[in-house]
Amino acid sequence: MYYLAAVITVALILFLPRIGLLARIKDYRAAKEREQMEDALKHLLDRENQGRHATPESIAGTLDIARDKVTRLIENIEAQGLIESRGNNLHLTAEGERWALHVLRAHRLWERYLADEARMPLNKIHGEAQRREHNFTEAQLNELDAALGHPIRDPHGDPIPSREGKMNRAEGMSITAWQADRPARIVHLEDEPALAYQQILAAGLRLGQDIRIIEKNPNRYILSDGESEFKLAPAVASNIFVSAIPESEMLKREAIPLTELAHDQRAQIVMLDDSVQGFTRRRFLDLGLTPGTTIFPELTNFFGEPRAYRVRGTSIALRNDQAAQIWVKPV
Repeated sequence: MYYLAAVITVALILFLPRIGLLARIKDYRAAKEREQMEDALKHLLDRENQGRHATPESIAGTLDIARDKVTRLIENIEAQGLIESRGNNLHLTAEGERWALHVLRAHRLWERYLADEARMPLNKIHGEAQRREHNFTEAQLNELDAALGHPIRDPHGDPIPSREGKMNRAEGMSITAWQADRPARIVHLEDEPALAYQQILAAGLRLGQDIRIIEKNPNRYILSDGESEFKLAPAVASNIFVSAIPESEMLKREAIPLTELAHDQRAQIVMLDDSVQGFTRRRFLDLGLTPGTTIFPELTNFFGEPRAYRVRGTSIALRNDQAAQIWVKPV
């Protein structure tokens, strides 16, 4: 009797539909196969955006899988009508591109959330977003996009595809191709290779920062933001992409952070810092913190923060790190 009961118990554990061990193993394998397929589609999309062709060898290198497994993977994706082979080169079909953009959108929205709301260190967000980007429905992505305030770029400066499947071109050029002593704004920080990205972050460079080259030679680049100097090897500096500073934002040079405004001194808001994105930007706008609005400190906290400010007839409280992201011009 006990033997029969044990056999029945083992059989249930192994073969029970949906929750049995074999069913779970099957689901796990299916999920891993889907992840590999979506990673391969993202690789093809990345190559095509660079004007290059993906190959079985490039997929094997990017996904770190054996050549025989790559062959089976490509055959499976091709059978679904997502890619087509032209000689040794692989190309996305229209449906394959749509799928790849969906996964890329999920990845970059997750990076935005992890950086802005979860406050995860920037060198950790890529791997975490990589784990979360799969098995996300279109409706769930749209909800996340709306909650974040419809951001257009991820924390590295890469464009986020829209819900319609459109994606803007990446901005900027490598700092190594930029004219020395000409002011520039950092618009993209390449996160691969990871070691170079970690060195950039450790140096204190960030997206939206205004810098200029004050020295360059075959061994190093010295950059400055007007207060600090940053010394980088050329191979590391090449992962920093910059563009010209818009004339309209040169106004920032005549402004000060809200934290520096003296008590009861009135000022007009010039702009919100580029680093303000997602939920935070949306909250600031909802509070009426828009360019041209008059603002002034109203109450001082004994502990230093939060500090109270008067805006549009209403008193609001801001922490110092929040107020430092609001640029104002005393009036």
